[in-house]
Amino acid sequence: MRALLIEDNDRLAAHVAAGLASAGFAVDRAGSSAEADAMLDPAAHDIVLLDLGLPDGDGLAWLKRRRAGGLALPVIAVTARGQLGDRVQGLDSGADDYLVKPFEMAELTARCRALLRRPGATLGTVLTAGAVSLDTAAREARVGGRAIDMPRREIDCLEVLLRRAGQVVPRPALEERLYAFDDEVTPNALEAVISRLRRRLADAGSGLDIHTVRGIGYLAREKAPRREGR
Repeated sequence: MRALLIEDNDRLAAHVAAGLASAGFAVDRAGSSAEADAMLDPAAHDIVLLDLGLPDGDGLAWLKRRRAGGLALPVIAVTARGQLGDRVQGLDSGADDYLVKPFEMAELTARCRALLRRPGATLGTVLTAGAVSLDTAAREARVGGRAIDMPRREIDCLEVLLRRAGQVVPRPALEERLYAFDDEVTPNALEAVISRLRRRLADAGSGLDIHTVRGIGYLAREKAPRREGR
């Protein structure tokens, strides 16, 4: 899961980003509406957290413009503006949810999960292939009904591969989902994640193969049944 956090307060942004990361999100941070325009990628991001008091304009004006341009991602307005009229205006301007500062991280992450469970969002379903199942809301993987402990990046990688099971997922698409813009990503970082995920699935008897398509990306598919000799 990948979030775009639009917040100009460095201290608050660092706190929110850390809380979201601990909840399983890769977080990109923009400090202005201009930076948000440059960074926002609807194909890579799952949700937007939007402060309304930005240094180069009002956050609601940015949101209205992006909605008019076809932005369909869920957006949570996160702001100090707490009056009823402010909340109504925020929701009418295109926000899917409205959270007044100060807030607890547990509530923010719960609101993110709730939005992403809605129909058409990227979460809120159980993906299966072979003996593997992944609850994308609870971020829990199981093999044959048994829970398998996985770090966040392996869970994220597995989700992308399961959503496109039987299809080749290009390497850049995986990297975009697993890493934020400012993450330090070594050339072999993705290969290391894939290698650990393969080993974990094999050890659990998952019946799922992850194939490397050289020069392109990776493909997840169920293992073909063995043919009995005559």
